[in-house]
Amino acid sequence: MIVRLFPAWGRRQRGRWLTRQTRPRVWAHRGASAHATENTVAAFELARAHGADGVELDVLLCASGEVVVFHDDDLARLAGRPDRIDALPWTELRGVTLVGGQRIPTLEDALVACGDLPVNVEIKSLRPGRAGPLPARVARAIHAVGADDRVVISSFDPAALWQLHVVAPHLPLAYLFDALLPRALRSPAAAALVGASAVHPEHGLCTPEQVAAWRTRGLAVNAWTVDDPGRLRELAAAGVDGVFANDPKAAIAVLEEGKT
Repeated sequence: MIVRLFPAWGRRQRGRWLTRQTRPRVWAHRGASAHATENTVAAFELARAHGADGVELDVLLCASGEVVVFHDDDLARLAGRPDRIDALPWTELRGVTLVGGQRIPTLEDALVACGDLPVNVEIKSLRPGRAGPLPARVARAIHAVGADDRVVISSFDPAALWQLHVVAPHLPLAYLFDALLPRALRSPAAAALVGASAVHPEHGLCTPEQVAAWRTRGLAVNAWTVDDPGRLRELAAAGVDGVFANDPKAAIAVLEEGKT
């Protein structure tokens, strides 16, 4: 019965391409968001041009059921209007002008814009356990563009990860959390319970000892979100596998210092 309820247990996808190479991987946080409107095709294309090792993006469902790439629940911050994403159909959302003159893409459009880069797809939930049909539709969109072998799915919501695993057990999962989560729930054992291949902790949690504990359990460690050069160097020394950065080109330059 336990295996049926929680199919991720004992079946963790390793996602070996998530692990560190000669330096931590640099994931472009919402694309190259320091230089282009976040979570847009322009930001993803710029991340590629700036040499990012991967791209991170956020997904929500709109009212008509399409998976759209957007971080906030509503359009206030990026479009100056109060409408909620889940209250508008795609036929209306596709015409919304964001700051910088950009548009909201679908997940399929975003994955194409990322080219052959690995992509971290973060599933947004209104509340834990309330992702609804989003995980299944994310899996469908990924498969539709043939991106299954270069995608990792992350979420703050363990239930969303379990839902995703049910429909796409081959996709690696990443357990996403911040410092507000109780210590026991950020342990390697908690990540294993979720079925994760990686943990994505807030960067302040990444002490050398904690990073070693996660990595000893076979978990890749990708820290968010860091642009400060000094902190990037500290995380590299602590042994993280990757970092999320708003300015991937600058982060790569810092992490490449002193390398031949």
